[in-house]
Amino acid sequence: MVVLNRIYTRTGDAGETALSNGTRVAKHSARVAAYGTVDELNATVGIARLHADEALQKQLSTIQNDLFDLGADLARPDMEHDDEAGYPVLRMVESQVTRLEKEIDAMNTKLEPLRSFILPGGTSLAAHLHMSRTVARRAEREAVALAAIEGVNEWAVKYLNRLSDWFFVAARIANDDGKDDVLWVPGGSR
Repeated sequence: MVVLNRIYTRTGDAGETALSNGTRVAKHSARVAAYGTVDELNATVGIARLHADEALQKQLSTIQNDLFDLGADLARPDMEHDDEAGYPVLRMVESQVTRLEKEIDAMNTKLEPLRSFILPGGTSLAAHLHMSRTVARRAEREAVALAAIEGVNEWAVKYLNRLSDWFFVAARIANDDGKDDVLWVPGGSR
């Protein structure tokens, strides 16, 4: 159980922060950038929830919880030492990715195939879901960059990849099942 009775600690005033295993790192480190972007993504999902119906709010709530799991995963380096932690280390798992895939497949049955790229927009909800999609892609890039220099749970990266697809399909659903998608017209403003 987390207990937060004091919000500021002053321990980060010199530009460092503690990872979940106690290691201190620079706030500009690749690991902090990755889980910080996941936190930003979670905030965009919170805004999208304000515009969602009850069913979508429930799915987005689950995603927000997953994103806290993902942040915890990314905040803990040295996966090979997880068994030495003295407690169960929270890592993303395959079932979180397959749940997203099932939800994408279910939403996709309502949609006509795309014959053009679409522009982010349409309804307010769709625009917010597109914003979440783009932040998810950035979080994925940050996680992949981190993986290039130190270990990252493969399911963390796969989750982010699938999640951006989920937001894309959900945005199309929010645009009256794709009927109100804003289509890209190549060279249309020349």
